[in-house]
Amino acid sequence: MKSLEKFGLNNGNVKWQLPPEELEKDTVRYEQGFVAGSGALAINTGEFTGRSPQDRFIVRDEITQDRVWWGKVNIPFDSDKFDALYDRVVAYASEIPLYARAAYAIADKRYQVKIMAVTEYPWSNMFVYNMFLRPSIQELAEFGDPDWLILCIPSFKADPEVDGTRQHNFSILNFKRKIALIGGTAYTGEMKKGIFSALNFTLPVEHNILPMHCSANAGEEGTAIFFGLSGTGKTTLSADPNRKLIGDDEHGWTPDNTIFNIEGGCYAKVIDLSAEKEPDIYGAIKRGAILENVFFDEKGEPDYTNDSITPNTRVSYPLDFIHNIQVPSIGNNPKNIFFLTFDAFGVLPPISKLTPEQAAYHFISGYTSKVAGTEVGVIEPQTTFSVCFGAAFMPLHPTEYGKMLSEKIKGAQAKVWLVNTGFNGKKERMGLKDTRALISAALAGELDKVAYQESPIFKVQIPTSCRRISDESLLLPENSWNSYEAYIKQAKDLAAAFHKNFERFNEIQDVSILEGEPRREVEVI
Repeated sequence: MKSLEKFGLNNGNVKWQLPPEELEKDTVRYEQGFVAGSGALAINTGEFTGRSPQDRFIVRDEITQDRVWWGKVNIPFDSDKFDALYDRVVAYASEIPLYARAAYAIADKRYQVKIMAVTEYPWSNMFVYNMFLRPSIQELAEFGDPDWLILCIPSFKADPEVDGTRQHNFSILNFKRKIALIGGTAYTGEMKKGIFSALNFTLPVEHNILPMHCSANAGEEGTAIFFGLSGTGKTTLSADPNRKLIGDDEHGWTPDNTIFNIEGGCYAKVIDLSAEKEPDIYGAIKRGAILENVFFDEKGEPDYTNDSITPNTRVSYPLDFIHNIQVPSIGNNPKNIFFLTFDAFGVLPPISKLTPEQAAYHFISGYTSKVAGTEVGVIEPQTTFSVCFGAAFMPLHPTEYGKMLSEKIKGAQAKVWLVNTGFNGKKERMGLKDTRALISAALAGELDKVAYQESPIFKVQIPTSCRRISDESLLLPENSWNSYEAYIKQAKDLAAAFHKNFERFNEIQDVSILEGEPRREVEVI
């Protein structure tokens, strides 16, 4: 209770550090969820089945004023308004039962962050157990005051006119008070991404650590890092039976070239999940896992193809539910970096090699495509850019992260690959088997021994052969088009979208980053 009193929480009705079995029992007892046939706890997050970016705020104060990249992503919130809203939430929370849990973020003990999560719902607390690092009994005894508080009270609804929010739900970071305040939404991802966003500010500023929205695995060839937005295969492609998984979503890159996992669990999408396509994730859906917003049929069986509740169906589980993991979740010697993109226009090759300058440019750009079904109203493929492959969680200016990445690539002498998991010129999806084969070839050094051809527009280096795939001709994207002219036209259109997007960063002084941009003109041969 002394830890909570530091944050003004004096509620005596708090259940502390309950094991997941007890949290599961309370969830069922209060009719907030049920145990599925697999043993997993099934819950529904209600009104919000995903994050609400327009209702994510950062308190503007002397710490953040001159460092945060303010705008549509990082929306400022008045400090006095936060204090008043926080007091209202605390007063409300003092009248209801609560669940509290101590946890850690960051596997590397040199930089570990202590978290206290106070939640209204038992399954929210179970999510914290699954997703963050779990202290031992001895570590709990020595835990002391937390570095950050997560206060998640979904049934508290803000009054925009009184509280300064956009609507009744909110997720607010206060770097001065070290509080992640969440209300009006039960979507569990707000807690996870709140702490990630906080670390994306503090790690570069305080420790010269590059925070990354990526997955990572380790093998004899060193550590591999996989950047990618939703739907590009970040979780799928890092789950390699021949390599040990470090983590599937959030990592840091230290000055001494250590890669650490920020989390202690996985939060995977399960839309269209099958044992054949995703055996690791499918096998992790058991007692202790939490299924979110999954449709169950009349027989009580999950239908992973059904998106009637949301396409953003999820499962959370502790990392050790995956058998082939790195313990602790730390890797060294980062040697291969993969930028995963879903190119719906058939322009980018299945795999290509980037220079450090191109890597910085593509990292800052964060290109992928929205395709029909990913969002309401999306009928035709749409180009989209998310800086650093995770704009929603990056408080600093994108170029700060881009320059850090470029410097670390050069320092580690890492190879950077751009991988298209989207379509070719025939509008056919890149085969997962071939994509895995190309990544395996890159990791094994096989692509270091083949000839390369430069892309006419994007200037990336394309391997012209790889013995592991079924049709080597498709390595060159123009070969899947009916005509070279049509390919060049589409490539120019995509390059123009890159150029237009990068106009936001005209203040970049590092000319080398701009060397990574696509050509503006090219002759048709």
